[in-house]
Amino acid sequence: MNLYCMALDATVLSSVGEDYLEQIYQLIEAKGYARAVEIATKLEVSQASVSAMVQRLAAEGFIHYERYRGITLTDAGRKAAQKIIQRHEVLTRLFAYFGLDEELIYRDVEGMEHHISPQTLQVLTLLTEELEGNPQMLARLKRRLRQRKE
Repeated sequence: MNLYCMALDATVLSSVGEDYLEQIYQLIEAKGYARAVEIATKLEVSQASVSAMVQRLAAEGFIHYERYRGITLTDAGRKAAQKIIQRHEVLTRLFAYFGLDEELIYRDVEGMEHHISPQTLQVLTLLTEELEGNPQMLARLKRRLRQRKE
């Protein structure tokens, strides 16, 4: 189990649990349902690992799971997954504004998204929103970044 955990309201999820919730949410949004075999494929884990985590997420009230029928999110699971995805999107948008390589952004965001506090995320969200609304500031920051690389 990862030592780092992210608090989502009063609930604490491991980074692995967050990855599962995020994947379940994305599968449901794309296909209308999520199955263990698809989760295993997307996360590159065994079906046994998925089964264990699905049982844990069900016990914690994040999902409903019926064997052979699929996985659905509870209201708490949906809210948690939306927060996880929002955090991922804010970090991705922020780094993309500076022209970083997509694969680099993906790796960095995957590495940091589970370890960022709600307070820090709020600051980064405000910064991202300011950059979106102020192209002059973004251009100035990009110039400064290029100068530092030289």
